[in-house]
Amino acid sequence: MDLPSLAVVLQAALSPNPDERKAAEQRLDQFQYTPQHLVRLLQIIVDNNCDMAVRQVASIHFKNFIARNWAPHEPDEQPKVSHNDKAMVRDHILVFLVQVPPLLRVQLGECIKTMIHADYPEQWPHLLDWIKHNLQDQQVYGALFVLRILSRKYEFKSDEERTPVYRIVEETFSHLLDIFNKLVQIPNPSLEVADLIKLICKIFWSSIYLEIPKQLFDPNVFNAWMVLFLTVLERPVPVDGQPVDPELRKSWGWWKVKKWTIHILNRLYTRFGDLKLQNPENKAFAQIFQKNFAGKILECHLNLLNVIRVGGYLPDRVINLVLQYLSNSISKNSMYNLLQPRLDVLLFEIVFPLMCFNDNDQKLWDEDPHEYVRKGYGEYQNLDPLLERLKCFGIIVGLVGGADPAIECNKPFDIIEDLYSPRTASMDFVSELVRKRGKENLQKFILFVVEIFKRFDEAPLEYKPYRQKDGALLAIGALCDKLKQTDPYKSELERMLVQHVFPEFSSPAGHLRAKAAWVAGQYAHINFSDQNNFRKALHSVVSGLRDPELPVRVDSVFALRSFVEACKDLSEIRPVLPQLLDEFFKLMNEVENEDLVFTLETIVDKFGEEMAPYALGLCQNLAAAFWRCMNTAEADDEADDPGALAAVGCLRAISTILESVSRLPDLFVQIEPTLLPIMRRMLTTDGQEVFEEVLEIVSYMTFFSPTISTEMWSLWPLMIEALADWAIDFFPNILVPLDNYISRGTAHFLACREPDYQQSLWKMISYIMADKNLEDNDIEPAPKLIEVVFQNCKGQVDQWVEPYMRITVERLRRTEKSYLKCLLMQVVADALYYNPALTLSILHKLGVATEIFNLWFQMLQQVKKSGVRANFKREHDKKVCCLGLTSLLALPADQLPGEALGPVFTATLDLLVQYKDQLAEAAKEEEAEDLGDMDGFQTDDEDDDGDGSDKEMGVDAEDGDEADSIKLHKLAAQAKSFRPHDEDDDDSDDDYSDDEDLQSPIDEVDPFIFFVDTIKGKGNLFCDAMQALDPLRFQNLTQTLDFHFQALANGVAEHAELRRVVIGKEKLEKTSAAGALSQSDLKNFQAEVIVELCTFEFPISLQIVG
Repeated sequence: MDLPSLAVVLQAALSPNPDERKAAEQRLDQFQYTPQHLVRLLQIIVDNNCDMAVRQVASIHFKNFIARNWAPHEPDEQPKVSHNDKAMVRDHILVFLVQVPPLLRVQLGECIKTMIHADYPEQWPHLLDWIKHNLQDQQVYGALFVLRILSRKYEFKSDEERTPVYRIVEETFSHLLDIFNKLVQIPNPSLEVADLIKLICKIFWSSIYLEIPKQLFDPNVFNAWMVLFLTVLERPVPVDGQPVDPELRKSWGWWKVKKWTIHILNRLYTRFGDLKLQNPENKAFAQIFQKNFAGKILECHLNLLNVIRVGGYLPDRVINLVLQYLSNSISKNSMYNLLQPRLDVLLFEIVFPLMCFNDNDQKLWDEDPHEYVRKGYGEYQNLDPLLERLKCFGIIVGLVGGADPAIECNKPFDIIEDLYSPRTASMDFVSELVRKRGKENLQKFILFVVEIFKRFDEAPLEYKPYRQKDGALLAIGALCDKLKQTDPYKSELERMLVQHVFPEFSSPAGHLRAKAAWVAGQYAHINFSDQNNFRKALHSVVSGLRDPELPVRVDSVFALRSFVEACKDLSEIRPVLPQLLDEFFKLMNEVENEDLVFTLETIVDKFGEEMAPYALGLCQNLAAAFWRCMNTAEADDEADDPGALAAVGCLRAISTILESVSRLPDLFVQIEPTLLPIMRRMLTTDGQEVFEEVLEIVSYMTFFSPTISTEMWSLWPLMIEALADWAIDFFPNILVPLDNYISRGTAHFLACREPDYQQSLWKMISYIMADKNLEDNDIEPAPKLIEVVFQNCKGQVDQWVEPYMRITVERLRRTEKSYLKCLLMQVVADALYYNPALTLSILHKLGVATEIFNLWFQMLQQVKKSGVRANFKREHDKKVCCLGLTSLLALPADQLPGEALGPVFTATLDLLVQYKDQLAEAAKEEEAEDLGDMDGFQTDDEDDDGDGSDKEMGVDAEDGDEADSIKLHKLAAQAKSFRPHDEDDDDSDDDYSDDEDLQSPIDEVDPFIFFVDTIKGKGNLFCDAMQALDPLRFQNLTQTLDFHFQALANGVAEHAELRRVVIGKEKLEKTSAAGALSQSDLKNFQAEVIVELCTFEFPISLQIVG
């Protein structure tokens, strides 16, 4: 397509007629891969004679094409842009960059970013030369623009990936310093000068973010940079030209320069200027910075803050950054000494006023209460649940370098707001001050707050300082942890709440009613000497749910969560629970906020099964709220939209409800129709953001429902399809419901042919295990699924043994991670336990029997330097191997020759002893933990009375509640158990015990009894032939065993019989408890056990003492 034709097509792409527009887009797609297409688009973008709208369409098409196609996304993908076109675009785009208006420059900048990330330095070696040349020429802006993009590529790189930064700094920083110096000396500088300085600051920031380049270790060079930064910091921002509009004003070029300057100085101070944080080679730099610059910066910052004390303007972000620097100075003696003379003015005339309710707050409260709630003025909410959610989304909370980790736990509702909020930074400053310098400042600050309370109480109604009291309450709430631990304040907290907080529940000022609820929630966990005060606060918070002002209702919800957690007598809440839930859902219909769901989760968790009457209604309301949140998130298409997090919260709350009613399976039948639409939709690509939460719900529904319905089975293909298409990272989560389907719906899994679940499972597992691009960690759930099939479908899937053995052996041969090797070898063990004769014949057919058993025995014997076993670390691993090896012993001599019998027998003995020792050790640790829990904790809601008995194998009889609880824990353990393991870490052995509580058909099989019964030829499907054909086989074996293994065999046999007695006793106790066993039956059974013990003799002719 020639240039004029391309311009016509681009013009048509702007047509209001949808058919014309669609036809134009199709033509663009049709010709996008033709040679010179990118070059012609670039020509249109820079053509000043072309219509701006057409140029803009061309720039967007150009940017999108480069983003998708500049570099192949897969290793074997063919390039879609020719080398000649790439070279031509690279040569011309840099020149055109400064010729286009800012609207188009942004698009070209994105293109250059994509190209740099893909091509520099290998395919674009001359880029740095171009930048260096133009820094000395007339194209300074273009060079700085590109250098900023280039430096940002390496901003977060470390170690060897950071190497290109050194050359960038070496080649360009001397020129940047010269340019910076000339710009600073320009009198009455224009806004264009600010843009250039801002670019230089951003380049410097990216270059020093993780590490100081060695060139800056030269004192003369670093001093020259610091003089310029301090000059910019000290120099007032030009008054002329500042926008009147607040939003435009804070983004004005010169304020951006001020912000980036402070940003850089803060980074240098917190990351590189602290002597305690530095490694030895950087200590000299830290000393120079502390000695020559830290104090000067502090003085400049104090002068800057003084502007707002006298009524001047500073952008919120600048105030926030300055206060961060001051907060980080409090713990350093030299800096605190400089701060002290001006501390009172700073604290009481600058910082505290920033904490008070202000005109902007009132405007937002009145005009957009939903936005007020979203911004979350109650900055010191308890945010543990929110931070947990953000981790799920991969969001990094510690975005600001140098933030004190002790303060990180008390971040505001909106994490992004935290970066810009002066109020948050003010509270951080006060908290740090009383934490690090409390002796000099806590009493002084509390007296100041008390004086505000006093003035408020004494003032007439029309003159009460409502806003100052709001700030004082915020301060009291922010300091709650310190005050609850410090004398004499901790004994006065209840009186303070009664006198100064509780009265504001009825304040005419809505913001004080909200703040009272929030502060009350902060102190809900203190020990109230008068429970009436706790009750009064609780009822006031509940009443706040019906307040006419939305922020009051939302803050009351936040506070209610703390009161529910702290409530010792649920009868305080139980009578109002229905009304409380009604108010909750009214509020959820009005505002999308995940903290509402956190509180609801707390209530459900606290009341447990008492929520059963409300469970269906709760799930229905939460499902409706979920759909609203998802619709809002899709409509806004914002990555940080609160609707997305609230949607996740709704699903988590549903899971909490399902868990609370887990012992009422019939409820799951009623709830299923409400949740099915969510599960069906969100198990597709539409649900990627909530996939993990939806899988948790599917896990509960398939585990606790009385049976798995046909409708629930319809979700199986969705999960299999997602796994094959895009959800490999969720394989461990998908494994849990698939396990439930197979283990709880075995008959349907085996019988159904449309769809064929066995076939679909095979296709998925075989595809994943054969994929050479997947790491070992990625496929760990696959062998676990094969194990589920073999253990649950014993004797019914013979046709699948060979296919699964084949892919297992193939993957085993190229597996590097020892944990995956163990899992794959356990598949062999499971197959042997499933059918030893069939499996062994298949291994021989594949020609791998000797190879597999040699590797297995080698893995069993392998130990680490510490002496511990390197493989099969979990109890479950050992048990599976024991059952597999023991099953081999049942085979006749023509299938298991005598030369193989001995190694299998001794390996099994060794493994059984290890298994017994591990069980005993686990039982001791569990007993010690139980004792520790009883000694160290006394909780009102824990009434388990374990008997503390230390039974041989740790299999104590459970009462009814404990048994149901264990069932729930086993499901929870499933999700926990399938996480990757790092076997390269010698200290990671504990990771291998994560799924010991998994339910499995082999749970009822005792490996010791199974071993003894196999040797004796009873109780095993495959034993009769062996005993009939070769009765002397094990007697001959004794001649080849040394005394050590004879002793092991004797001990295992004795232990097996003890286990038989213990298990029999447990069964008797359970049956007796159910009233189903007569005394005569009990005596007969006991007599049989005694006879069995007294007459038992192990085949190795060692008498057992009963």
